Amino acid sequence: MLPFFYDRYSFVCLFTQTPDMQFGIIGSGSWATAIAKILTDNGNNILWLFRNEKVITHVKHRKHNPQYLSQVYFNTNQLTLSSNIEEVVKTCNAIIIAVPSAYAEDVLDALPRNAFDGKKVVSAIKGILPGSNQLLNEFLIDKFSFNSQNYFTILGPCHAEEVASEKLSYLTFSGIDETETKNIAGFFKTDYINVITNTDIMGVQYAAVMKNIYALGAGIAHGLEYGDNFLSVYIANCAHELAVFSKHLMWDENDTEEQNIVNYATSVYLGDLLVTCYSLYSRNRTFGNMIGKGYSVKTAQLEMNMVAEGYNASKCIHKTNETVKAEIPIVDTIYQILWEHLPAEEGFKKIENILK
Repeated sequence: MLPFFYDRYSFVCLFTQTPDMQFGIIGSGSWATAIAKILTDNGNNILWLFRNEKVITHVKHRKHNPQYLSQVYFNTNQLTLSSNIEEVVKTCNAIIIAVPSAYAEDVLDALPRNAFDGKKVVSAIKGILPGSNQLLNEFLIDKFSFNSQNYFTILGPCHAEEVASEKLSYLTFSGIDETETKNIAGFFKTDYINVITNTDIMGVQYAAVMKNIYALGAGIAHGLEYGDNFLSVYIANCAHELAVFSKHLMWDENDTEEQNIVNYATSVYLGDLLVTCYSLYSRNRTFGNMIGKGYSVKTAQLEMNMVAEGYNASKCIHKTNETVKAEIPIVDTIYQILWEHLPAEEGFKKIENILK
């Protein structure tokens, strides 16, 4: 059964003008709406499926998503609205999944095992699926026997709010097939979106997961009234810790040459970490700020209208690291604050003593 708040999320199918590429987006939050804007600005017609009929009526008549990025108006001549996810996935051959990771398993569970046969999947999820403690590609392989050659990711640094206002942003697309990854990325290139490609599918996804945890920690630090000097040292140490974890996760002891290929100072790693830690748009930073000011986790969750991915991510990475066994004391401490009731002030006193 889907959670009570499931109606907040809906399903979008985007038809491109290229006959062999028909995009479908699962999700109608702020990031999904930003993606819909990018693709429609490139001239694509959209079949947008919502489970909430009231929202469908609103979009038809008012021309915008009433719940997220409501300042973005769509040309209704480009929109066809429906409510059947199975039909959307069946019709489209490239599916963008852009729901919060906490809900992805419930959303996809309704689909038959062969639903993604022959499809391309583009993940816009920035978290680990908590039920299975897997990344989306791992979940798709297990549940749908999905071909990993057809899996791609779309990641920042890129806040949906800045896409809505058409401020220049950069998106990184990752995939095993470099040519097809560049083809997918090309649909997103606009005057206000630059695109980058790489092949580090696992690395970029874990970087996106961990930067949310670190941003939540940055918010806690702000709530505890640490200043910019401390925060700069904190983020520098987070960047190092992220690279340490990624190298432990991705390569075995014989792959020392491969470990040097990934440049963790580029935008999808360091850039996304920086903007998520510093930006006032960052929901993880906002959530952490509440924790630092003394809110309980439950109260902070009730105060926010959007999901802070870093909360569940801290538990997922803690569990993953039981196998990886990397030294990640910052993540460990944030996990203890969020899940083991370690007082935030005490936790950051610990962090103070490990920063270099």
